[in-house]
Parts: sequence; structure tokens; C-alpha cells
Amino acid sequence: MDSMQPSVKCIRLVHLAQLSMTFLQRSSAKGVPPVPFETEDNNIEGVADIVLLEPVTEDAFVANLKKRYKHRRIYTYLGNVLLSVNPYCDIPIYTPEYIDRYRSRNLYELPPHIFAIADDAYRSMRDRNLDQCIIISGESGSGKTEASKLVMRYVAAVSVKGHRIDKIKSMLLQSNPLLEAFGNAKTMKNDNSSRFGKYMDIEFDFKGEPLGGIITNYLLEKSRVAVQPPGERNFHIFYQVLGGADVSHLKSLRLSRNPEKYRLLNNHDSYIADTIDDKAAFLATKAAMEAVGFRPEEVQEVLTIVAGVLKIGNVEFQPVSNIDGSEGCLLIKEYELRDLCDMFQSPDSVLQTALTTRRVEAGSEVVAIEYSATEAHSARDALCKALYSRLFTWLISKLNENIRVENHGKRKCLGVLDIYGFEVFEHNGFEQFVINYCNEKLQQLFIELTLKEEQEDYVKEGITWTHIDYFNNEAICDLVDKSHVGILSILDEECLRPGEVSDESFLERLTQKLEQHKFLETRLGRRCQNDKSLAHDCFRIQHYAGAVTYSVAGFIEKNSDLLYRDLSQAMFACNLLLLKSLFPEGNPSRVCLKRPTTAGFKFKNSMNALMKNLHMKNPSYIRCVKPNESQTASKFDDNVVRRQVKYLGLMENLRVRRSGFCFRQLHLQFLNRYKMLSSKTWPNWSGPPRKGVEALMKELRIDLVEYAVGISKVFIRNPIMLFELEEKRRLHLGQLATLLQAVYRGWRCRHAYQKLRKSQIVIAKNWRRYEVLAAPCKLCSC
Repeated sequence: MDSMQPSVKCIRLVHLAQLSMTFLQRSSAKGVPPVPFETEDNNIEGVADIVLLEPVTEDAFVANLKKRYKHRRIYTYLGNVLLSVNPYCDIPIYTPEYIDRYRSRNLYELPPHIFAIADDAYRSMRDRNLDQCIIISGESGSGKTEASKLVMRYVAAVSVKGHRIDKIKSMLLQSNPLLEAFGNAKTMKNDNSSRFGKYMDIEFDFKGEPLGGIITNYLLEKSRVAVQPPGERNFHIFYQVLGGADVSHLKSLRLSRNPEKYRLLNNHDSYIADTIDDKAAFLATKAAMEAVGFRPEEVQEVLTIVAGVLKIGNVEFQPVSNIDGSEGCLLIKEYELRDLCDMFQSPDSVLQTALTTRRVEAGSEVVAIEYSATEAHSARDALCKALYSRLFTWLISKLNENIRVENHGKRKCLGVLDIYGFEVFEHNGFEQFVINYCNEKLQQLFIELTLKEEQEDYVKEGITWTHIDYFNNEAICDLVDKSHVGILSILDEECLRPGEVSDESFLERLTQKLEQHKFLETRLGRRCQNDKSLAHDCFRIQHYAGAVTYSVAGFIEKNSDLLYRDLSQAMFACNLLLLKSLFPEGNPSRVCLKRPTTAGFKFKNSMNALMKNLHMKNPSYIRCVKPNESQTASKFDDNVVRRQVKYLGLMENLRVRRSGFCFRQLHLQFLNRYKMLSSKTWPNWSGPPRKGVEALMKELRIDLVEYAVGISKVFIRNPIMLFELEEKRRLHLGQLATLLQAVYRGWRCRHAYQKLRKSQIVIAKNWRRYEVLAAPCKLCSC
């Protein structure tokens, strides 16, 4: 029996060698070389998990990202956070072969990839019954929109197949080009910049089959409809209609092909986006609308309103002096208004009156007040913005009707949040203020959940918890949104206050109430009276990512978000059915004296609802980083990346992760990876995995201070120790490979020899038999 043991061991080793060769052959046959996690050379390509970085400095952080980027490694882990550096070019790492490779694999088993994050979230939702959310954030141009599409594409690919399910998947995926057409625009930083925040909940049944979804949008940048910064475009859909609709369709919309003829599009002669084909995009948008369930007549109504916005934007007013000495206005370019009224199926006089006068109730009387030319232009722009923003909201509502889950059984949920990143421009206004407030809330959630996860992991594993000091931005969030005393509350009070209000009066009131706040500075306050870097019409907030100065110009108007009732009634009076649903308050039989809620109030409530939703889910984070401002492939600007590392709070997150243990892994996984380093655990450990880990670490003589063995995981404190383990493993794998080769070659030679020997025996036996049989014949012949 003992003599049989070596041969059994040889057979096992040979079998292992054959399996390894089969795996390599299959991988090569797919055209994609195998890329196990350990094949990344940390010295050449940088560390794949930046938690293992040494030393922990901002310079080393940026240098590591740069090193990986130069080797086309655009993904890097920061613990369970994925950092994604925009390559600004196509990289063949999103093929079906890559989807298959990352399917059902552990997070750190393969090199960092967005598919790994998506797979981990999907399997946690499906197998562990935990609702998930993937939070994607970063500056404009960092690749957030593409990242969200890749996540959805991966989930669609790995979930269950079927005709009904494939239809749902198609609708969810086709929602992207539709929302991009109406919600994205070319900016100085990005040709396809999302000008709204989006959160999509994808709902699944217990088997992991997608059932449907629901989309929530946040703060569309509707001011872009009326005016765009130099070098930027309006929303894509306007250019798509002009560039992609055929001649007969344009004629029915009363439009011409040339964008220069439309005031809303020719502000700065920025008509073309180099990376966008407007004609092809228009066909894709129409196909997407049909795919998600829009009827042909609904598509036509939507495009009619888009054309109507362009027509309203072309209406001009000329100042005139009235008899009483007041300033009035005279409508010019009346043909634009006539076209508009034909499209909206409205009498000319109704819309003309609403654009030039405003009715005011004085007791029991109604007085018509004529607009000045400036006021008429403001009313016109307000109508353009209201039409477009309400159309966008209606599109999302209609989309939700078509993709919403039909049954009411128990469901699981995977959310994807694609939200604007921290913004600092030369001129920062109301939009940047609310966007950065949103990022403060997300940063607060990020730190809370990261620390909470750390603490819960240590407590669950029985590891001593050491308190981690970190910057708590709760005071900054309270500065903005605290009831009665926050900036948003003060702004609302000023908007609702009777009498004359202005942006300047808001700044004065802000200074009176919050002058002593350590994170707020105004020139009107005593602390900053002599600070010449701060203009008199601005205030500065010390955000978690740095100081940002905001100009109060336009705060009152943008927060009030008012549309005069005359314009709402004019829109409701149109016979185009969609307009009636967009302006329900214009119904004369519907009298509502309540003042509409402000933009800031609605955004604050939507943020609170979002935070509540995210708190109930298991979060995964994708932090998108742009390597340069010029959107150039292979260019890495250290200063640009350094600024984003700061704004995204990545060093803070790294410090939190490194304050405890830098690495953790389940006992069985750790033992399977490093068991060859100990004679007690190699080739197999028959006892409990925890005991095997303890035996392994004891034989390696690793100091107890450097690691801790929990109930189900082993924790490594210092990355250097982990690198040493990896190096020892690499050397042992080389020795094992040599042993496997030797055994396999010996087995192959022995097997060949035995076949030859058997053949020789058969030949010899048959030859002897032949000789015996041939002998009588020879005798006879004699």
C-alpha cells in the first residue's frame, strides 16, 4: 500500500498540470490572455489597491495613478472604492470575454475593473438579499455617464435571459440615449456632459431577473436653455433635430437646418461638438423613444415642443414709451409667434398678450400691467426654461410608467447614482452652490458608511476597535440646510418676504444671521472686511474640498423659479394635449393661491430623500477622475488630478482605511492563497480554516502586532507584510511550477516508455507466434 502513495501523488500533480494547461489554452483561444490579480507588477505598474501604498502621501497617491495610467491601467482600488481615470480613448477591456471573466469572481481576485464592482454588487443583491447602490461621482468630463452605462450593461449581460426579460433590459439600456439627448450638453470640459443628476433603481425578483426600474432626476440646469457660457452648446436635442430630421419633418416643425437662425443656439457660435454626430444621435434618440414605449404621436408632440422652445427664443421685443410716461414693449418678428401658435394650436392674441402684459389682482379688480422690453425678454426666457424643464420631467415620468415594475411581490433593488461632482469655476453661482451642497451630503454619507463598515467589521470579527479621527463635515451641511438658520432657509425667507427683495438684501440678511459661523465668510462681516480677494457681492464657504466663492447674482430669481400665471394659462389654453399636462396650474377652473415651492426647498427635500434611500442600501463607490482638461488621450496632468484627489476626499478615505488594518480576507481564501508557504498547510489543510491560518502565521514567525485573526477573516496591518507574503508565494509558485514540470515530464516519458514496451511485447509475442505457426510449413516443404 505504501508503495502506491508516490504514484497517487504523481497522478494528482499531473492532473493539476493538465488542468493548468487547459485553462491557459482556453484563455488563449478566446484571444484574451489570463490576467490574474498577481500578474500586475506593483513596481512597474503601481499598486492595484492604493491602500497598500507606501508612503501615504498625496504625491505618492498621484504618482501611483499616473504610473498605472501610463500602462493603460485606468482602474485602481482604494479598499472597496474603485478609482476610474478617464482614458479619453477606446480600450478593449469591455468585451463579452471580459464580462465572462469577471462574472462570479471575488472582488480582489482579478485586476481592478468596473465589472468587478458591478458583479460584487449584483451578487450581493441576488445571493445575500441585500439592496445595493453604486454611487458614481466626479467632475464633468471624468467619465461618470460612461461608467453608469457600463454598470448597467454588465448587469444586463449577467442576469437571466428570456424574451420578456430581454425586453425589460432593452428598455432600461435605451433610457440612456434618451436622457442624454435631453439632459446632456457640450461644455468646455466635456462634449457629453450630464447637466442633471440621475438615480436609477433597477428592481429584480428573487432569481435575479430584472423586473423594471424607476428613475429620479435632480436639478436639471435649465438656465442653459436661455443662455450658455462661451464655447458651450445648448442641450443636444436641439442640434439633433436640426441636423437629423429630414426636410419634410423640419418643415412640419417650422424649422430650418441652420442653427445660426435661432437665438438660443447662436450665443457664442458653438454649433458643433467634435465627438458627436448629431444626425446619427437623432436617429438613436427616436429609436430609444420607440424602444421604451413612446407612441408615434407622443414623439411628435415632444419634438413639437422642442421646436417651440426655439421659436419662443426668437421672439424679440422693442421698447416703446407709453402715453403715461411708462416704458412698454412692442413685439417684433411676429412671424415666429404665428408659427409657434400654429404648432401649439393656440390663437395668436392669447400668447402675445401673455408675453407682453401681466395681470395683477387689486382687490376685486384685475389690472393689466404692460412689460418693459427687458421684462418681456425675461418672461420669454422664463417660459423657454419652464417649457423645457417640464418637458424633461414629463419624459422621465413617462419613461418610469413604461419601465416600472408591474407586479407587487417581494423585490430586490440595485441603484445606480450618476451625480455631478464638486464644481469650482471662475464664476460660481446658484447652480454650483446646490451642486456642492449635494457633494457635501454625499461626502458625509461616504465617511459615515465607510467608518460604519469598518467599525461593524471589527466588532463582528472580535477585533479591538480603535477610534479614527476624521474631518466631520456635518457643520458645513448644517450651514446650508439647517431649518430656519441655514443658507437655504434664509434664501427662502428672502424670496417669500413681502416688499422689495434683491440679491444684495439676501447677502445682508445672510451676514446678519451667520457672520460668526467659522465656515462662512462675507465682505460685509467684520472678520473679512479687509479681504480684497472676496468681492462685495459674494460669500465664501469652506467646503470639505476647499474654499469656494459664490456670487449672489441671480440667487433670488433662480431660487424663486417663478412663471407668471398668465403664461401658464396661455400654455394650458393651447390645444396641444401635452402642453395641458405640462401646465396644470394654468387651468382657469383650478384656483391656487399658494405660492409655489422654491428651487432650493425642492432640492433640499430631494437630497434628504436620496440620503434616506442610500442609507438603506449597501453602497459601492466609483470615483471618476479626469487626467487632463483638454480631453486628450495618454496625457496625465499631475495638478489636475491632484485637485480632484482633494475634492473627492480620497486622501481622507485612504487615511481612514489605513488607520486600522489595510487588508482583510476570509480565512479560507487567505489559506488557499498562501498555504504553500507552510509544510503544515500544504498541500491540504483538513482542520478549520481559522486554525490553518493561525498555524501558517505561526510557522512564518509573523509578529502578532502585524495581524489579527477574527472569527471569519484575517486582518493585515501593514502593506509591507502583505507584499512579503506575495513575494514568498511567488517564489514558492516558481518551485511548484518546476516540480510540476519535472513530474509531468517524468510521467510523460514513463508513459511513452511503457507504451513502447507494451508495443514491443505485442510485436515480439506475435512474431514468436508467427514463427511457431510457420515452423510446420517449413517442415512440410522439406
